[in-house]
Amino acid sequence: MEEAKREATADMAEEAEGSAPGGTPSPPAPASVAPAPNRLIIYHADLRVKVDEMPAASAALEKAVQQAGGWTSGLTETRESGEWRQETTIRVAPGRFGSLLRQLGALGTVERKTLSTADVTAEHADVTARLVAKRALEQEYLRLLKQGKRISDLLEVQEKLGEVREDIEATESHLKKLNDEVRYSTITVALYQPIQLDTPDAPVVSLGSRFVEAVYDGWTLIVSLVLGAVTVWPLWLLGAGGWWLWKRRKRA
Repeated sequence: MEEAKREATADMAEEAEGSAPGGTPSPPAPASVAPAPNRLIIYHADLRVKVDEMPAASAALEKAVQQAGGWTSGLTETRESGEWRQETTIRVAPGRFGSLLRQLGALGTVERKTLSTADVTAEHADVTARLVAKRALEQEYLRLLKQGKRISDLLEVQEKLGEVREDIEATESHLKKLNDEVRYSTITVALYQPIQLDTPDAPVVSLGSRFVEAVYDGWTLIVSLVLGAVTVWPLWLLGAGGWWLWKRRKRA
């Protein structure tokens, strides 16, 4: 039983090594894994546009996205710091990426435009090869599980099988994310309209309130003078002592 498991692990390691560049060709992908195109490119754009009327620009954006066969995957709208701002995340097929980007730029004045691409062809091939190897290893563990007799061997194989299946789920999720990003490009567009902030009117102060404020200020001045005089009591003491000495010397 132990020898069969070691052989299965060694076979899977050799198969994974064969999928690397320079090694032997990897086994064909199963039917559930779509073959990768020659080049897999992820497109992303970031756009900031100043518009005159936010409602009209927002409606035009939705219409352009629908005509391009895309959809909105996220939207945030805020009004702060003198701006009415709407940030939208758009997903669209790569074939409509450029035309939709031009339509969005025509909604107003483009203040920022950032384009980026990422070639994930090698990464996609590597993830696909690892997924094939892990699925083959899963089948080998299932075969060992059927042939096993001792409880300790069965428990060990089940533990290994659980680890392999966790790796398979993580790898499938990664591959699914890559396929989604390649199949649909992403455009993040921020529309904003400057808005004028209201300036609060100056409060109207009545004569009575001003009279009360003047009395309060006068009383505050008197208290400050008294406290100041008390604070410099050492100077008063020195002055009195000096005056007494001067009078005494004058009598003498």
